[in-house]
Amino acid sequence: MTSTTVPATSGEVRRSGAFHLHAVRRRLLVHGVQAAVLVAVLGFWQLYVGADSRKIILYGVPSGIVARLKEWVTVGTAVGSLGDQIKVTIEEAILGFLIGTVLGIVFGLALGRVRFLADVFGPFIKVLNSIPRIVLGSVFVLAFGLGLESKVMLVIVLVFFGVFFNAFQGAREVDRNLIANARILGASRWQVTRQVVLPSAFTWIVASLHVAFGFALIGAIVGEFIGGLQGLGVLIKTAQGTFDANGVWAAMVIMGAVALAAEWLITRLEKRLLRWRPPQLSGPDL
Repeated sequence: MTSTTVPATSGEVRRSGAFHLHAVRRRLLVHGVQAAVLVAVLGFWQLYVGADSRKIILYGVPSGIVARLKEWVTVGTAVGSLGDQIKVTIEEAILGFLIGTVLGIVFGLALGRVRFLADVFGPFIKVLNSIPRIVLGSVFVLAFGLGLESKVMLVIVLVFFGVFFNAFQGAREVDRNLIANARILGASRWQVTRQVVLPSAFTWIVASLHVAFGFALIGAIVGEFIGGLQGLGVLIKTAQGTFDANGVWAAMVIMGAVALAAEWLITRLEKRLLRWRPPQLSGPDL
């Protein structure tokens, strides 16, 4: 049995080309406006601070931030090479992110599927979630020291709750008719969870990863700031102690670059994992 392919009509080709051209123009316009906003903000900042030494100490200045970054790259920082500081922070963030994500998914699905577990552990999770993270960071430093472990523990806590609540809500929002049909067909509870609940909740879970990695970076930086020997948080703390606003902003620029790279990777992962999802038909432009 052979299959035939219907050739696209000239009208369809023109519409496709016009749509692609419109998308390219819109992307260029967005990038152009973003660049203009960035240039305007940096230009105003540079002009406002100028050569006033007092303002430079308080606010920093874009040219000074660039100079500080160049110094860190070529000479190094007060606590070692810049590459080592970035590596330490990323290692803490990624380890905590992976562990916190796995734990959040497992516990979220478990409590979302088993009401008894939700009734028993729900109050404990709410209490733990209400504790300020800065307090937990201090506790972890006292318990695990100034090394990698205390920062990873803080990152795990920050990531866990964001992923947990999304996984929990995603498990609760699954269409009950799908579950009932799967049970009628003889699926076990584990099969229902793996083949029905998890795919349905996956959109919720993947959406939480964008925010979760931001929390992972925050946890690593805060942990280093509270008590650390290396990392971007230590750079910020050192710069703050020496009234070096340019150093604080330079470390924040590096954090932003890392966050943007992570966001790009998570978006690529999301598109790959959710290829089965139909195109979204809603949006502000419709």
